[in-house]
Amino acid sequence: MSRARVARRIAAGAAYGGGGLGLLGVAAVGVVLAEVQLAKRSVGGGVAPLPPAADGLYGRGFDGVPLRLALLGDSTAAGQGVRRAGQTPGALLASGLAQVAERSVELRNVALPGARSDDLERQVTLLLAHPGRVPDVCVVMIGANDVTHRVPLTASVRYLSEAVRRLRDAGAEVVVGTCPDLGTIEPVYQPLRWLARRLSRQLAAAQTIVVVEQGGRTVSLGDLLGPEFAANPREMFGVDNYHPSAEGYATAAMAVLPTVCAVLGVWPEPERLEADRREGLLPVAVAAAEAAAEAGTEVTGARAPWALLKHRRRRRLTESTTAPESPGAEAPEVGP
Repeated sequence: MSRARVARRIAAGAAYGGGGLGLLGVAAVGVVLAEVQLAKRSVGGGVAPLPPAADGLYGRGFDGVPLRLALLGDSTAAGQGVRRAGQTPGALLASGLAQVAERSVELRNVALPGARSDDLERQVTLLLAHPGRVPDVCVVMIGANDVTHRVPLTASVRYLSEAVRRLRDAGAEVVVGTCPDLGTIEPVYQPLRWLARRLSRQLAAAQTIVVVEQGGRTVSLGDLLGPEFAANPREMFGVDNYHPSAEGYATAAMAVLPTVCAVLGVWPEPERLEADRREGLLPVAVAAAEAAAEAGTEVTGARAPWALLKHRRRRRLTESTTAPESPGAEAPEVGP
């Protein structure tokens, strides 16, 4: 069965309440789970610090009402593994968005380390508790813990679909960084590395389908950090040798920022498709499968059942050198 058909089957199962796990099945997922947990124990030696608080206002000196940016998801969205607020994905995205949009950005991060997709309901409720302060754009990073805790793929994407629907109904734009490729974890050896990669990509592709159907956009995180981890494992891993380091988070944020800017209409590049970047209009399931296989790929809904596949140029992000200030106070300068 093709990758696109598998992704569509999982997405359809989510819509109709199915509980299938896809091609790998329960036994394979259990094997992957055991191996990933072993990897966590075997490569550690350090304990990842709790994510530093990065909420606040970024972009001093810009006029106008601040843009509101929210992050939801798991430890990747929270920034577990780094010690400074400016190194977290939220801070990097907020400072980058402020520079591109030339407006201050108010960041709120409700992501929870260890969270699975079923926690998105709670996180969305927190964000929407004050109707007058709905985020302009929400970035969601979720999925790895669903794989390692054997959450049925259909259930996982159903939770995500509902979260995106609620955010879109409230008026927020949504960008989802899809499930990363667990096959990039170095201590996971073949054939288990292949199984982890297969399941991660199945979930990422299904996530893309349901997000696009709800009016959101996705960016594939996939094996984005794979080459960097392989070449510079000490630089790309955090102190626990499992979560990304500051450089790892910056790499992921660079991939997501262009889509965050584009969804708000502030990305400086034209929105036309460029054939030399292998961009095009494809059936949603095909676009989802291709994106899952190539990190950094954006998928945006077009007229059903079509989607736009784009590869945007990345912008280098640098850590903010000062801590964010609470909303309403003067904000710190941020890196370009």
